[in-house]
Amino acid sequence: MEGGEGGGGGGGEKNASVFSGVGQTDVFDPSAPPPFRIAEIRAAIPKHCWIKSPWRSMSYVLRDFLVIFALAAVAIYFNAGIFWPFYWVAQGTMFWAIFVLGHDCGHGSFSDNSALNSLVGHVLHSAILVPYHGWRISHRTHHQNHGNVENDESWVPLTEKLYKSLDYSTKMLRFTVPFPLLAYPFYLWTRGPGKEGSHFNPNSKLFSPNERNDVITSTVCWSIMVALLISLSFAIGPIQMLKLYCVPHLIFVMWLDFVTYLHHHGYEKKLPWYRGKEWSYLRGGLTTVDRDYGWINNIHHDIGTHVIHHLFPQIPHYHLVEATEAAKPVLGKYYREPKKSGPIPFHLIQNLVRSIKEDHYVSDSGEIVYYQTDSELYKSSMYKSN
Repeated sequence: MEGGEGGGGGGGEKNASVFSGVGQTDVFDPSAPPPFRIAEIRAAIPKHCWIKSPWRSMSYVLRDFLVIFALAAVAIYFNAGIFWPFYWVAQGTMFWAIFVLGHDCGHGSFSDNSALNSLVGHVLHSAILVPYHGWRISHRTHHQNHGNVENDESWVPLTEKLYKSLDYSTKMLRFTVPFPLLAYPFYLWTRGPGKEGSHFNPNSKLFSPNERNDVITSTVCWSIMVALLISLSFAIGPIQMLKLYCVPHLIFVMWLDFVTYLHHHGYEKKLPWYRGKEWSYLRGGLTTVDRDYGWINNIHHDIGTHVIHHLFPQIPHYHLVEATEAAKPVLGKYYREPKKSGPIPFHLIQNLVRSIKEDHYVSDSGEIVYYQTDSELYKSSMYKSN
């Protein structure tokens, strides 16, 4: 789904230059309507980047499952305390990797065969307790409305009025690391403040009537996986199940929240959010941020190459890097080059922590808005602790 390309009214245009005593210095305004259209970006991307190979996509599924089962086999064989933490991090990362492949199924970038996409998507997402269709539909809403304060679905900014209506404990949970990294299961069941509905309920406002059977199917598959996990816990013991599956699943949840948050937050300079006529599909997509995850780039299928993915979710993950390089000359300053990572992306933790401490709410009015900070939030925390 590409959506509209319009730029919006003049109310969002700002003076893109400042003056000093010496002369004029250009300052880039990320909220200014871009001087290009989405068709120009599309034209710059090589045609083969749009081609989906089901065999290649399935090879990644096979690779990931082989690694998952190998890790579990090694963990069971050694069953040593010193080994388990390494297993939990590695296996949780692999759970996150198969989530990304299931996400590709939901976008149709896995293959051109919708039945294959649905089958593989259900297997991958049910295995990690994600309702495939329920999440696929809400994620589609996110892509269709990215950067829109009123209609976006993923990590949507709270308005000032809604933020101030929250009790103190809710604010602290939402804006204190590591609690936001545990949000995903709660989001699946209840979404977030100001939004209603469950990804498991076919009658939720998230879904149209013709999508309800799909949601029921995914909820049934999810329930089957829960039943299987309970049965296995009786067979091998709850402690072993906790070590083999539950802790890695927690690591997966943290990866998911970490990555999806940083796709849309935590850039060095604040990026705009839009309302009304100032929003367009293109302008919203250009507020997405690419991230470099070092060794993890390949493991989680280059999902950090996110700007082009958001604009063109039909492109398979294995073409995203090439497509991004081809699109950069068109995007110009609207593309923000990610900071290069070492083998492990520790540098992104700082981006996450700073953003969560500073990005609390946006104004109740205005068609171009930026995150504002509640300067009293953590002062209140210190006062209560004393």
